[in-house]
Amino acid sequence: MAQRLKKKNTTVKKVIKKAPTRPIRSEKAGAAATNFSIPNCEYTGAVGRRKVATARVRIYQKPGDFVVNGKVVGEYFATITQASTLYNKPLAILDLVGKHAITVKVSGSGIRSQLDAMMHGMARALIKMNIEYRPLLKEAGLLTRDDRMKETRKIGMGGKARRKRQSPKR
Repeated sequence: MAQRLKKKNTTVKKVIKKAPTRPIRSEKAGAAATNFSIPNCEYTGAVGRRKVATARVRIYQKPGDFVVNGKVVGEYFATITQASTLYNKPLAILDLVGKHAITVKVSGSGIRSQLDAMMHGMARALIKMNIEYRPLLKEAGLLTRDDRMKETRKIGMGGKARRKRQSPKR
């Protein structure tokens, strides 16, 4: 009455995963990175911070371009209104606009906090270049690190920092 089930002869196939190949950059992407004129000379470096953003700033002694994360500064901060006056503020106070090449590497937080971190780093680097710049930058408020941070989340509050616990009505 009971029938015998035949076992299927199955073979196990080995799957070999190949490592993904790196995408080839287009000529436009490669050409954009080499169009900057950054002089090969001494530089002064400093770090600026705001919220979680960190900016590593290098100010070169000779004139050149202003580059942020491999892009011209105007392209990088294009979404912020009046960004050109903000990122040139430390240089404008000291009448140094266009006299130095600047490279910045920024990471973390949002675009506005990255701009503030970059301004803080630029002011610090300018003071390292010449200590006589300190009173002018201090008066403008560019040397103070803005310590306001996002408020931390509390346990049991439903995912928000200041949300109240739900109380049962019945």
